[in-house]
Amino acid sequence: MSEAGHSDLADLAGRTGVPRAKVRQNDYGPLLPPDLGRWEPRLRVSVVIPTYNCQDALDRTLASLAAQTYPAHLLEVVVVDDGSDPPLRVPEITPAGTRLVRVPEGRWGRGWARQTGAEAATGDILHWVDSDMILDREHVEAHLRWHHLLPYAVVMGDVRFTPDGTWPRAGEVLSAVQAGDAERLFDGSASHEWRAGVLKETRWLRDAGAGAYRLHSGASTSVPVALLRSAGGVNTTLNMGEDTDLGFRLAQAGAIFIPDPQARGWHLGPSTVMLREKEVHRHNWSVLPDLIPDLRWLRTHPRRAWLVPYVHVVVDVGGARYEDVRASVDSALAGTLIDVAVTVVGPWARLPAGRHPSLDEPLLDLRLVRNLYAHEPRVLFAEEAPSGSAPAPFRLSFPAGWALGADSLAELVRLAESEGYGLLSAVLDEGATGVRAARLERTAAFARAALVTGGTPDGDIDSDTDSDIDGAVHELFGSLWVSAAEFGVTTAGEAEPVAGDSAKWRAESTRWKREAERLRGEVESLRAETERLRAEAGHPRDERRRGPLRGIIPAARRQTAPRRGKSG
Repeated sequence: MSEAGHSDLADLAGRTGVPRAKVRQNDYGPLLPPDLGRWEPRLRVSVVIPTYNCQDALDRTLASLAAQTYPAHLLEVVVVDDGSDPPLRVPEITPAGTRLVRVPEGRWGRGWARQTGAEAATGDILHWVDSDMILDREHVEAHLRWHHLLPYAVVMGDVRFTPDGTWPRAGEVLSAVQAGDAERLFDGSASHEWRAGVLKETRWLRDAGAGAYRLHSGASTSVPVALLRSAGGVNTTLNMGEDTDLGFRLAQAGAIFIPDPQARGWHLGPSTVMLREKEVHRHNWSVLPDLIPDLRWLRTHPRRAWLVPYVHVVVDVGGARYEDVRASVDSALAGTLIDVAVTVVGPWARLPAGRHPSLDEPLLDLRLVRNLYAHEPRVLFAEEAPSGSAPAPFRLSFPAGWALGADSLAELVRLAESEGYGLLSAVLDEGATGVRAARLERTAAFARAALVTGGTPDGDIDSDTDSDIDGAVHELFGSLWVSAAEFGVTTAGEAEPVAGDSAKWRAESTRWKREAERLRGEVESLRAETERLRAEAGHPRDERRRGPLRGIIPAARRQTAPRRGKSG
């Protein structure tokens, strides 16, 4: 996240008048939003409606916005016309602060429409609304109360889908919404089944962890403009799936996702996904795997590289020899987790571009590293360690001279994912200068910690706070110290050479050896249990002792003795 983005979010936090809340992972439960109608709003909201050839639907949506309880002087509406023919117009029934903008000439699609509206917005909060929605009178207010509590909240409305039918006119919509009786306009409505299932399984996303962004949708979602900009805005190359891509990047920027059942809205008719789910997935799953490393089931190819890596590996050259740097970088590229990109940090600008001695150059080791990886697309060179790795969800940093085992990175990531850790520190060695460690950092955790502490994701802290990024990560996501050796990390001199797929098979061999040892232990335990059961089976009339073992003893007998007629 840029320094400007952090400054904007800090300013937003200051104007909400509340301290930065420390929400663990995505558990927003401790936050207590005010009751609707019993609080004083201060933030300005921009409702952005991307539209294309849908004047009648737009008229109804704007009519519902004209009846909102959120103060009119704090609400503007930006309608984005994505090249409609004839061009769209602002109808008579509409909020006072409504304006119409058009997607730039030669551009088209939902990505461009959303980003055009975001750039035109002047509010503190941007509230996406689809052009075929009718909103309950308290819809915007329900969204905004969360933003007054938390400057990095992404709030999602409760969207229900109506059956196809004859839709009401704009005047009818205005009257019904003003009366708080919008639901009477439709002959029934229902939630999206998949969304309802996710909410039920995750306690309304409180237990969703890193996957909370999955429900992000443009139908009714609000986000601080500063957070949107820090995440890079809307991907204008996407005409479908742009909301999922944006949700993932907002998560990496530190967002907390909050679904609010009181932010009610009705989508007129089924959505495209509901009508053509397989076709939508077929389309989106050709694009999103490059952008969202989290979609592991879509990254099944054993060799190809992706636009956004799952793990960004940062290797600091320091004063290491060429051979040691090579061992470190090659080990990162050759592991069983191949979905990586590597940045090699060193003083590359000091390498002369003109005539220089080939064998006696003062920075010869640096030159050789540059020569070796100059055309490897997964390796980049940097003078300083990058301040952040977003949108890659993980970052592993370690000094040159250490080599990852074939399965080291995969096992570290597996541990972080299974327990939700924000930081794993794998101890390499300890000397006079302290402990050296390889650090696996969760991008979202460090972005969130920076927002909470007022620092930046690379660990810089404002002078007016004594908090630290690592401490905040521990509090919000959890952290753990482990032994690097236990994860197969060794010195470059001790590492085995990388050769084709041998690293993969060595890791598989080690894994199965461990599994065999575990199974041998279980066999010994079961053998002892069998002997105990045999002994207890000698007291058939002691029902108090025998009762809980029914069903187990006969099974043990069948495995250890020949049949003797009916079992007793």
